Amino acid sequence: MRVLLLVIYLALPAILLAQETTDIYGKILSSDGQPAEGITVKLLPQNITVFTNSKGNYSFKQATSGQLTLSITSVGLQAQNREIHAEGGRLDIPTIYLSENRAALEEIIVSGVANKYTRKSSPYVAKMPLKNLENPQSYAVITKELLQSQVNTNFDDALSNVSGIDKLWSSTGRPGDGVSYYTLRGFSTQAAMVNGVVSIASTSPDPANLETIEVIKGPSGSLYGGAAIGFGGLINNITKKPLDTLGGRVNYIGGSFDEHRVTADVYGPLSANKKLLGRVNTALTHNGTFQDAGFKQSFFIAPSLLYKPNEKLNIQLDAEIYRSEGTNPLMVFLNRARQLQARNPEELQFDFNKSYTSNDVNFRNPSTNLRGNVSYRINDKWTSNSTLVYNNRKADGYFQYVMYLGASDTLINRMAGKQDYVAQTVNAQQNFVGDFHIGQMRNRLLLGVDFLSQRAETHNSPYVQIDQINTSYDDPDYYKFNRDSIDNIVGRSSNPETNNRSLTQAYGAYISNVLDITPKLHLMLGLRMDYFDNKGTYNFDRDTTTGTFNQLAFSPRVGLVYQPIKDQVSLFANYQNGFKNVAPVVQPLPDISGDFKPQQANQWEAGVKLNMLHNRLGLTASFYNIEVSNMTRGESIERDGQVYNITVQNGSRLSRGVEFDLTAAPINGLNLIMSYSRNSSKTIKASEDVNNLRPTEAGPKHLFNTWINYRLQQQMLQGLGFGIGVNYASENLITNTRTTGTFTVPAYTLLNASVSYSYHRFDFAVKGNNLTNKRYYRGWSTVNPQTPRNILGSVAYNF
Repeated sequence: MRVLLLVIYLALPAILLAQETTDIYGKILSSDGQPAEGITVKLLPQNITVFTNSKGNYSFKQATSGQLTLSITSVGLQAQNREIHAEGGRLDIPTIYLSENRAALEEIIVSGVANKYTRKSSPYVAKMPLKNLENPQSYAVITKELLQSQVNTNFDDALSNVSGIDKLWSSTGRPGDGVSYYTLRGFSTQAAMVNGVVSIASTSPDPANLETIEVIKGPSGSLYGGAAIGFGGLINNITKKPLDTLGGRVNYIGGSFDEHRVTADVYGPLSANKKLLGRVNTALTHNGTFQDAGFKQSFFIAPSLLYKPNEKLNIQLDAEIYRSEGTNPLMVFLNRARQLQARNPEELQFDFNKSYTSNDVNFRNPSTNLRGNVSYRINDKWTSNSTLVYNNRKADGYFQYVMYLGASDTLINRMAGKQDYVAQTVNAQQNFVGDFHIGQMRNRLLLGVDFLSQRAETHNSPYVQIDQINTSYDDPDYYKFNRDSIDNIVGRSSNPETNNRSLTQAYGAYISNVLDITPKLHLMLGLRMDYFDNKGTYNFDRDTTTGTFNQLAFSPRVGLVYQPIKDQVSLFANYQNGFKNVAPVVQPLPDISGDFKPQQANQWEAGVKLNMLHNRLGLTASFYNIEVSNMTRGESIERDGQVYNITVQNGSRLSRGVEFDLTAAPINGLNLIMSYSRNSSKTIKASEDVNNLRPTEAGPKHLFNTWINYRLQQQMLQGLGFGIGVNYASENLITNTRTTGTFTVPAYTLLNASVSYSYHRFDFAVKGNNLTNKRYYRGWSTVNPQTPRNILGSVAYNF
């Protein structure tokens, strides 16, 4: 008995110690210092699991004291373990930083019931990590999940999910501006940004490597400059990033008009310690046409490497290599010098099932993009982000177009030329982002500089008229158009070739600050200084350089956000500025200056944003007013009895409208997206020919789009899904001057639907576009026929 009592006495402290508990508290942040929500934190060996909240906090109540291990994981993240020793009543764990930044977390973490058609924050829109509800600027996001549910095969169709944007021209591949043109808030724009940095191409991007597409609305000169974006906004493509889990997807899509597309996405760790990660996206595509000739075939590959030597440093290297060959799409140019006889496509006596070209009249658009990015967390308050981008693109081959040049709207001229164009773009950008407190107020500060260089060399033949044919009947000369006929007429032409080289450079410095006056009230202030230096155009034949000039521009912005319900409802207002450089002109009189200031676009906007019901409901709705000043226009003056035509810079233009973008996941399995916009645009001080008229680049006045996808949740039918969508555009004035009158493209409504089924690792889908076989058109001083009813089938394997 004495021995037993002695053993109990000696073991009692250890027994009591073993029964002691500790409350454990900690926080997890991304590499750029932002709260990491939804991260799995497991306490071992007790095997207790919790998740971080919206502030990155986690806790374990009454955990057993002693030597423990914290395991930090989430799908797609590099796992981390921390050894801790718990004793006493409370233990505060030092802040843990993940290797991923906030952008990566948004891409791979689905929180709650996953509204798959939205993202709650972006590190690119404001060039700093910022939640949508904290950002006073309107923007919409197109996710890869949305594109997959729509069986998307091209970039243009992807943008139909966003309010205020509509395609004007399909990608032509021509030198200088071969990417598709879109109207956004009444102004033309093109896709020219990748991961927040300028990256211009000669043809539209392949969506295979896209994680999301951000449509950032309104003039954004204070952050993005004026060299590559429009006054209505910009399109920013976010590429897929390497992940530390092994996986991938292979997809084949085939369908109407000889369409075939194979894509592959493979990702995973390249080293045992998962510090080196890789990813490759590739696509092989062939597109035919509903017309009698025309095609496009392309190959795309995008390898990506991510090296994370430690928790502070990320080094990423990306490449995008694109090769395409095809004919340019049919775009019927209307006469611009006389009253039009036809006022809509039906009156034009034009067979839109004909392409007016030949398959041997084609061109090539190879392009290469190389990107390097280094992200370094200097300390818990400051992060450095350095990016260098190189882009090389070409337009090589035969470019052809058709235009009514004569006195009749039945006689059309076919024009063609041989293109030999190559361009390089270099964009270097350095950003420092701070996140610190001024007293009790959180302050986020962006300091940045960038350099943009654009160089182009052109060796093109003259555009020549190949023939003139009658469109009102089956003209036998229609079939004589081919490469040989172009070579023959170009070879005999006395018109000069174009042999020149151009170089422009832009230097920018910007500052942006978001101050949380209270946790619900956010103030944004920003300013950019931009110096544009046009080195001129060098003519190889004449050994001369012309067109040199430089301009200095300032671009401010102010934004205010108030959240009456924190992290759920925000009311926002902004003033935003954009600018475009204006080249000087030679005036007919020496005392009239031909030097001009940059054009200025000033926007006032107010609206509301929602993110409610645990991310099930997202909405952005706003009213905007954009006024452009310093536009040039022609004016006649009289001196000494003689009339001179001079250029003055007092023109202006107005664009205002309302927009809303809604995403929702009201019940499990159901995802929907809906958008509407109304735009009113007019020139309010311009030449008499267009004064007080709606500009043709403004596009349709009304746009409405929706897509609804439901995947059945019942066990017997789980994996079966249905999708249905509508695209509506009101009538569009594609020509609108007093000289020509108006030419109207009618309004249209398109119905699209899909059926999908997932079984184990396989996904099957059938998609019908334009199911009612609506004949419809787009255009911008041109009539562009669009694709009739077409059916696509898709099969994918996930691993």
